[in-house]
Amino acid sequence: MSFQNFNLHPSIMAGVEAAGYTTPTPIQMQAIPPIMQGRDIIGIAQTGTGKTAVFLLPAMHRLLQLPRGKIGALIISPTRELAEQTCEAIDELGKKTGLKSIAIYGGVGMDQQVRRLRSGVEIAVACPGRLLDHIWKGTIDLSHLDILVIDEADRMFDMGFLPDIKSILKCVMERRQTLLFSATMPADIRRLVKDTLRNPVTVQIGQSAPADTVSHAVYPVKQHLKTSLLIEFLRRNETDSVLVFTRTKRRADRVAMQLERAGFHVAQIHGDLAQNRRQAALDSFRSGSVKILVATDIAARGIDVLSISHVINYDMPDSVDAYTHRIGRTGRVEQKGIALTLVTHEDASLIRDIENVLNAPLERITLEGFNYLTPAPVVTGRPLPNRSNGRRPFRNGVASGRK
Repeated sequence: MSFQNFNLHPSIMAGVEAAGYTTPTPIQMQAIPPIMQGRDIIGIAQTGTGKTAVFLLPAMHRLLQLPRGKIGALIISPTRELAEQTCEAIDELGKKTGLKSIAIYGGVGMDQQVRRLRSGVEIAVACPGRLLDHIWKGTIDLSHLDILVIDEADRMFDMGFLPDIKSILKCVMERRQTLLFSATMPADIRRLVKDTLRNPVTVQIGQSAPADTVSHAVYPVKQHLKTSLLIEFLRRNETDSVLVFTRTKRRADRVAMQLERAGFHVAQIHGDLAQNRRQAALDSFRSGSVKILVATDIAARGIDVLSISHVINYDMPDSVDAYTHRIGRTGRVEQKGIALTLVTHEDASLIRDIENVLNAPLERITLEGFNYLTPAPVVTGRPLPNRSNGRRPFRNGVASGRK
């Protein structure tokens, strides 16, 4: 099967061919035909399966038949980063169509977005909060909406956007095609599907399990030795881009600083960073000028970098689904990836759950020559000294290391 079988508009096919797309991925083969027929869709698939093209290609095909300068397609995304990546995909696949898109998100002024909206766009890719701001202020016109896409629905609900999504749905015209994509289908999403989609076609690619292009291993270690083990691993192994996940924002700051002190060039991203600092950190990671990105789970769905060779869980995530989302950043589009997790004895239960999903035991690895017997530092009742003086500051989320 080829993309020619979808009978897409010639200008869209020109973009497909220019992007080097040849054979559709499984979700593209199964989901694009019913979308082209106007059916509502539930797409259940992990990241890296080609789902962005699933909704963009039919949407652009439809928009070429509608009046220009009116928003005919609305794509709701959980993060600024994903919204911008989707707009980049629109620019790439639709470069011959003349269709215009806008990414709408918070953390920046509304004026520029308002001017862009007034100039006329056909596709809006929006984060829920800022989209509601525009709706309430009357600065966005959705009266011509023909296609609504809810992308990465489970991640949006994890981030607390369910009330915003419901408010948005009340504000858009009901005669529309709705496409919902999610890696998992928790109860909240099933209820939303029942209330919103009309006789949807469900397309599921694989199970809620990590891609088989990723190899998995765990490194048992005591909590106080995690950073030392991580540094030793990075020194011994050749890597491309490395994504390190921590459970908390404070730990992301600390791990990034410790890696920088060890001589690595590091960026960090979490929810407390200002939007421009997050963007600078992501840009440096995408460009390859920074090879290590330390992140909390806010980044699990918002990074699209094909060259990520390793995902390292500094902290074990809180669920199997979260593990799947995290390591979905590597092993993308048939490339090989490695997922490593630093685990303590407290993580034994979740490890068993992950092994059940993988239907295989996780390899336990001990780093040869590493001193696992180093005692934990003694904690006294005296206050810790202020060590902030003399530290090289992080600028725009990027630390100034040497490697």
